[in-house]
Amino acid sequence: MQGQLESLDTLDSRQFLIAVRRLADALSYGSDKSPFLGSGLEYVQSRPYVPGDPVKCIDWRITGRTRKVFVKEYEAPKRMDCWLLIDTSASMTISSTRRSKYGTAVHIAGGLAFACLDRVSPVGVLGIGDRTLRVEPSLSRPMILQWLHRLRHYRCDERTTLHRRLLELQPSLKNRALLIVLSDLHDPEALPALKQLGQAHDVVVLQLRDPAERSLRGAGFLRAREAETGRSLVTHGRAVWTDPTELAQQLRRAGIDHLLIDTEQPFAWRLRHFFGNRNLLGKGAR
Repeated sequence: MQGQLESLDTLDSRQFLIAVRRLADALSYGSDKSPFLGSGLEYVQSRPYVPGDPVKCIDWRITGRTRKVFVKEYEAPKRMDCWLLIDTSASMTISSTRRSKYGTAVHIAGGLAFACLDRVSPVGVLGIGDRTLRVEPSLSRPMILQWLHRLRHYRCDERTTLHRRLLELQPSLKNRALLIVLSDLHDPEALPALKQLGQAHDVVVLQLRDPAERSLRGAGFLRAREAETGRSLVTHGRAVWTDPTELAQQLRRAGIDHLLIDTEQPFAWRLRHFFGNRNLLGKGAR
């Protein structure tokens, strides 16, 4: 019986790695440049201003000459550290479908990690929970396989600590880095921390949503219980975390790209399109 269970676990792990590798190939296919590059260090061009573009990117020289607002677009070096911030809180595991938010996040994190390695970009991991889970950026594939295995069997019974982990990570980033947050964003203090980090680094937010959460928007006052603490609470359907559109607008004004991923829907093509647009159009150009 024990041998059968081990065989099933091995088969499941093999299928998971195949799915992760396919996602990485889909993200990397047909692009010589890294699909993860947004605004970076090297100036590429200026383009007309689009509502929502951060003020800090305005090209005042061309704006003054043409009397029309233009913003600068930059490209970062290919070899730039990528940090994957993965939410390991209890709310990520609560699911109304077969695929949980956490399972989707780990799958996407694996695909992004291998795609980064294909572009010779070191990958690091930071867990967003009470326990310390931190892997420094590396180009080692065995290291990625090791933390992927750990994440797949991680006990997600923690509180979300996104804002705290962001503030702790910031002082250790000596050079400009790409930070990809995979979370359901149930931390009300996370938004200011994301905006602060976005001033110095390229920040991307991939928000995971369960189908049951879609019905919360506009539902008036709600009685709920926090998965992380068990605390009962009363919230409103207009709260920021229940309104991805409002959240995306706030992030975009801060120069942070945001993609909402519903766990019951295919996401590979959406991720490829999302990161592809970041490369072709730059931040805020969508």
